Amino acid sequence: MLYHKTYENPQFTDWVVFVHGAGGSSAIWHKQIRSFKENFNVLLVDLRGHGKSKNFFKSVFDQQYTFEKVSRDVLDVLDHLKIEKAHFVGISLGTIIIRTIGEMEPNRISSLIMGGAITRLTLRSRFLVKLGDSLKRLVPYMWLYRFFAWIIMPRKRHAESRKFFIREAKQLYQKEFLKWFKLTDQLSPVLRFFREKETGLPILYIMGSEDYMFLRPVQQMVANHQNSFLSIIDNCGHVVNMEKPDVFNKLAIDFISNLNNRIKIAL
Repeated sequence: MLYHKTYENPQFTDWVVFVHGAGGSSAIWHKQIRSFKENFNVLLVDLRGHGKSKNFFKSVFDQQYTFEKVSRDVLDVLDHLKIEKAHFVGISLGTIIIRTIGEMEPNRISSLIMGGAITRLTLRSRFLVKLGDSLKRLVPYMWLYRFFAWIIMPRKRHAESRKFFIREAKQLYQKEFLKWFKLTDQLSPVLRFFREKETGLPILYIMGSEDYMFLRPVQQMVANHQNSFLSIIDNCGHVVNMEKPDVFNKLAIDFISNLNNRIKIAL
């Protein structure tokens, strides 16, 4: 089972589950824990091969990863903890995982908070994926990861999140990196399906105004999806929860709280 950590308070009934992106770990949420545990029960997970789940599935390195499999890992933790339903917060590739959970078991989700969401591969991102695919077995994976981090988070004020992701990625095995990178083969059809099929779940996208790779596609999708909402944080890049944690926390907590209030009023 995935490494996980909980912050429980018996006075709260709602759970919030945090899912990090590829190359990161649950440590990326350290600026969220204090605010969220004052309002909800909190669950953090390290995805397979990441953080303290580094040796997870070590014996099955020959198994191909899919978004459904890594999403099932998260659901297994919820089953183990007997969490029937939760709000899910994801960052970067983690947004695809929680959206996949929404397709697999929508009854387990109260809402989705999508930070630095990936909803479509632009021409630039497709070029980077192709470049990485051609070089992934020729150069050390950390060279590629550093390069991608600089492209996605290029500005000086993105330095903290960029350095964090590079530091966390060093914990990956080369083979594990290749397994996760192979998921890029599934990205285009998965993202196309998500754009075409709107989920009935309430979704809040929180994006940085300087997220040049992914902001525009999110704006286009939200304009066409009735239950999706978008908040853009000024002077902020891709990893919004680290660069502007106070703003991110308030937006996410208010969204969940207002959703709960609407449900109570309806009842």
